[in-house]
Amino acid sequence: MNKRLLLLAVFGLCLSFPSFSQIEPAPDREEGDGQYGRLILRGVILIDGTGAPPVGPVDIVVEKNRIAQIRVVGYPGMPIDEERRPKAGSGDKVYELEGHYLLPGFIDSHAHIGGRGQGTPAEYVFKLWMAHGVTTIRDPSAGNGLDWVLDQKKRSAVNEITAPRILAYTSFGQGAKAPITTAEQAKAWVKENAEKGADGIKFFGANPEVMEAAITENKRIGLRSAMHHQQLDVARWNVLSSAKAGLTSMEHWYGLPEALFEDRTIQDFRLDYNYQNEQHRFGEAGKLWKQAAAPGSEHWNKVMDELLELDFTLDPTFNIYEANRDMMRARTAEWHSVYTLPSLWEFYAPSRQSHGSYWFDWTTEEEIQWKENYRRWMTFVNEYKNKGGRVTAGSDSGFIYQLYGFAYIRELELLREAGFHPLEVLRSATLNGAELLGMENEIGTVEVGKLADFVILEENPLQNLKVLYGTGAIRIDENNKPIRVGGVKYTVKDGIVYDAKKLLEDVKEIVDRQKAERKYSITQPGLDW
Repeated sequence: MNKRLLLLAVFGLCLSFPSFSQIEPAPDREEGDGQYGRLILRGVILIDGTGAPPVGPVDIVVEKNRIAQIRVVGYPGMPIDEERRPKAGSGDKVYELEGHYLLPGFIDSHAHIGGRGQGTPAEYVFKLWMAHGVTTIRDPSAGNGLDWVLDQKKRSAVNEITAPRILAYTSFGQGAKAPITTAEQAKAWVKENAEKGADGIKFFGANPEVMEAAITENKRIGLRSAMHHQQLDVARWNVLSSAKAGLTSMEHWYGLPEALFEDRTIQDFRLDYNYQNEQHRFGEAGKLWKQAAAPGSEHWNKVMDELLELDFTLDPTFNIYEANRDMMRARTAEWHSVYTLPSLWEFYAPSRQSHGSYWFDWTTEEEIQWKENYRRWMTFVNEYKNKGGRVTAGSDSGFIYQLYGFAYIRELELLREAGFHPLEVLRSATLNGAELLGMENEIGTVEVGKLADFVILEENPLQNLKVLYGTGAIRIDENNKPIRVGGVKYTVKDGIVYDAKKLLEDVKEIVDRQKAERKYSITQPGLDW
């Protein structure tokens, strides 16, 4: 898919899509040990994803791809009680993991699988996610075409490829032979989309009659939905409209400030605004929350209570906008030089064409506006969680200097910044994501009977979420020298144990190969150092 087509697909501006130019699909799986008839993980400290505090040491027994036993086997600082331990048979596989932390596999609720514009083969994207403990993704838009995504979904489900579990949400209207302009056309497309095997729909906007019909019909037939309320339609259809119609989740934050307007009905756009000029789009978006009702006001609470009553899910994707409040931080993240493909780096660079590459003249003033935007946005999301609302973790990587896997961990840090306790952060990344997908009986927590999806690491992520990054966290050793600790050690999906650090080595080889082929080194825009 060329950059222009990718931009249109992401924005949802095309209701009739041409044939897709897909990225290279993932190769046959060569990584991972198992499944085993019986796998025993001994001595871990368990964070189960429900919000419960850690407990350990614990032995966990997995039979093929299911959790069969969870058994507490002692007390911290005391020898393991061998009598409590599940006994290992001659054919069982045992991992000695005393002192390691074990969490449910992470769920990325907003995970695009790259595109031709970014030059990202599926193997590269999937391994970056798996290296950071992401075992399930929701692909919003199916940007490589529904058939392509369903093929990768099927192969992942039977573990023929090294990849997270995949749910495919098509863009509304994708594959339609003509623009959808009536309720009947909308219902017909929704039914056809379900028959093709899609797991749900991602909406961007349309006229209210079409939106009402499509969301309602999609829910009636048992599928779920997400929506990026783009500015082209939000004046006549905001988050409250979607939630009342039956939308499952809102993505980002568009449409929510508009529902909170008190003294206006339309955003205060600059008068030379053009949506196709992304600096206009994102620059003006940074002023939007200040135009909404004040935190704690009557209207603020009224809108929040309506969304809570509707069991609506917020998937904020804080990280994808972070460059707006600190461009240099996002652009110079330490992992770019090693793990970012040259083709992806070029896609990120300032450009009038590539989506999310709008740095024509990004200023201190705009960053300050976005910092205030974040304060109010985070306040709403944190209050929503405190009142019992569901908030999930989604990354939206592959744009705006956000790299797959690494950006997901940054999203967890930003939920922490918003006011979430680290246990609440991890619940958003696991159980809440599973509930969003309707898969809470299969994934999202570490409980007997559920699928064996785990994140295992040597450090305590509650004390420092940075230990989840592939590059780890910085400490000082006994010789006063800086060292790195952490990084996920093992990612377990369906009972198959993957060496997360080896997956990152594979990613580095993919990047090094492209650099060598192109004689390329990553440099900062406009500099030739």
